[in-house]
Amino acid sequence: MMELKEILYKVPILAIAGSSSRSVKNIHTDSRDVEKESLFVALKGNKYDGYNFIDSAIKSGAFVIICNKIPKKLNKSITYVKVSDPGKVLATISSNFYCNPSKKIKLIGVTGTNGKTTITTLLYDIFSSQNQNAGLISTINIKYGKNNILSRNTTPDILKINYLLSEMVKEKIKYCFMEVSSHGISQGRIDGLYFFGGVFTNLTHDHLDYHKSFNNYRNVKKQFFDLLPKDAFSLVNKDDKNAIFMQQNTVSKKVSYAINTYADFNLKVLESTFSGMLLNINNNEIWTHLLGDFNASNLLAVYAVSVITGNEKIEILKKISLLKNVPGRFQTFKSDSDCYVIIDYAHTPKALESIINSINQIRTKNEKLITVIGCGGERDIEKRFEMGRIASEKSDTVIFTSDNPRNENPMSIIDQMNSGVGFKDKSKIICIKEREMAIKKSKEISKKSDIILIAGKGHESYQEISDVKIPFDDFLIAKKYFNKKI
Repeated sequence: MMELKEILYKVPILAIAGSSSRSVKNIHTDSRDVEKESLFVALKGNKYDGYNFIDSAIKSGAFVIICNKIPKKLNKSITYVKVSDPGKVLATISSNFYCNPSKKIKLIGVTGTNGKTTITTLLYDIFSSQNQNAGLISTINIKYGKNNILSRNTTPDILKINYLLSEMVKEKIKYCFMEVSSHGISQGRIDGLYFFGGVFTNLTHDHLDYHKSFNNYRNVKKQFFDLLPKDAFSLVNKDDKNAIFMQQNTVSKKVSYAINTYADFNLKVLESTFSGMLLNINNNEIWTHLLGDFNASNLLAVYAVSVITGNEKIEILKKISLLKNVPGRFQTFKSDSDCYVIIDYAHTPKALESIINSINQIRTKNEKLITVIGCGGERDIEKRFEMGRIASEKSDTVIFTSDNPRNENPMSIIDQMNSGVGFKDKSKIICIKEREMAIKKSKEISKKSDIILIAGKGHESYQEISDVKIPFDDFLIAKKYFNKKI
């Protein structure tokens, strides 16, 4: 319980109707979750306006309402607080209610188009293996103490984040590693949080359906670094041309990492096979089970963050050599016919190109690369052409199929991917709408030692078709048809 006056500290209030002497038990933004003695924040979303659910929230027990206009018909037992934008004050309200937990924990955010999940998860694994209490907020799951919760969003809403951080504080978590998405930044889901550090991985074509232009997308990412405090660090990947831009106005301590150019932290790939890579990190050689140059870059970021936070370099290198692949990120198994089957989340042109390039660097070219790929419905349409072009140019055979079509016609999406295929590559293409049948077909046409890449969905355990989430797991389906070796 917390006094309403404390919750409203630093909130720009326009008017109050009703008593301000209240002890609030909880805060909710969804009227369906409201319980007795709750504060309800009437947010305006893309589909629904919380203002229209005020009566419903009151019936469920809300006795404080935060809204942008006070209703004409007042309930005398309810306190109405008028603010200009309930969404913007939610950050202050939730931070106050949970006693500003981000200031009591070392919160490190990772942003960029690709690599966020891998870097945050591997950092969590390394810090946990060193008995440093760590927390994780990622696309796949949320972890702290004995808790392991499946995620709904890459970056949860600010109310949920403050709740999670407050629970981590109770568990005496020292570091929390969190994915910071462009949607999360744009929608205020990290507003008011105090970050100990920020990491920039890369920036490529993605989410332009939401941000409208690449510059808008880039500027949103930059906001995260602009807001880092003086005692925080910003770590950027200098192999990406946008790295300097990200640190342009930050007052944080600037640090860099890179594979192809000089930086504070450098790495060279000495050897690469389907069993792993031999790396040289700042003149120290280590072997890792992870595959691909993009994972080498991810590991370098993990090493850099670990060193920046004061960990012993040699111990970190030892821990890196023990790390395993993150589920759905270059997740590999060998079939009974000695085929290599790879499951990966690659759903952007750059990510797809990176993983196929990594495969082509490792393979002997005596085997075929069969790529199974789709694009999500109701998302960035422009990238479909590029995804089709990259897959067809760099693979021996490509099966275009469904990803999460949502409310779009799956064959229309496949046709748009097909439009990116050059004339000389047309013979490589097979189109199969049903994703499971596409995976089955990849087995049927594969021969001994071929490589099968199943891309786009990675860790996801469902397919979203016509607003319905149907259970579907690429890894489990692939094992079913390829008879995974034990």
